[in-house]
Amino acid sequence: MAKKVLLIYGGFSAEREVSISAKDDIATALKSKGYEVIEHDLTNAWNLVDILRREKPDVVFNGLYGNWGEDGEIQGFLDMLQIPYTHSGMWASLVGMDKQLTKIVAAQNGIKVAHGQLMTYGIYLQNKNFWSRKQHVVKPVADGSSVGVFLVLKPEDIDKVKYADAEQKILVEDYIAGRELTVMCLEGKAYNVTELKASNQFYDYEAKYTAGKTQHILPADIPQKVCDICCNYAETLHKALGCNTVSRCDFRYNEKDGVVLLEINTNPGMTSLSLVPEQAKYVGISYADLCAKLVENASFRQR
Repeated sequence: MAKKVLLIYGGFSAEREVSISAKDDIATALKSKGYEVIEHDLTNAWNLVDILRREKPDVVFNGLYGNWGEDGEIQGFLDMLQIPYTHSGMWASLVGMDKQLTKIVAAQNGIKVAHGQLMTYGIYLQNKNFWSRKQHVVKPVADGSSVGVFLVLKPEDIDKVKYADAEQKILVEDYIAGRELTVMCLEGKAYNVTELKASNQFYDYEAKYTAGKTQHILPADIPQKVCDICCNYAETLHKALGCNTVSRCDFRYNEKDGVVLLEINTNPGMTSLSLVPEQAKYVGISYADLCAKLVENASFRQR
């Protein structure tokens, strides 16, 4: 009998629309591999409880992005219910979503990271005069898809940095100039590197999800040594966090600083413009096969 897969998508985060845009492709791929697929737009936790009780799925396919979907929340919930789910578990998801925790784990494992400081938006505003003299990047400590990321490359850029809440936790990092590189790690193995050339100043939300906004160069035209470092870093962090099946690491590279980790994605995008399906296809793994790997490797935290 075919496995019953509950595909949860949508959710509550700023990346809701990204999740919705990917769900049809995921559902079609899973059906083509013989799975029974039930789709559920997660807008109410009690409705999720009801559908889990009614359908009793064999696996939950986590098609959620951002907060609640990638940060350990849904993972911990499914762990308690002992229902297998795709992608990484609670701890890997929590740490991978928190950029400061990721940097700590990465540095402990010999991966180069940008110097940064964790603070609230209010504290940042109190020290605007200091920060206006430094090139830096401001980002929420726990969010995805470059939501709420600001580049401050000249003094007047600091006035563009705006968050609604003075208590918003942000990470302020040194700006690393150079080439934008990304690496998929699939079942512990990194195969290749993609260079991203965005028409915007950096690879932001618009560049990620608007066709034609970013050129994907696969394989990246970089020295083999740089490629090897990127792949080694991706494999090392995937293992250190205990990621399940697939992750994606993003880097900046220049000759002076070398390869510098920006972040890891423990539940990387699965839209038609997404990087992991593209890299998987490049090494002969179809989109449908990639989705099937996620289902077959689904797990939960044991009691």
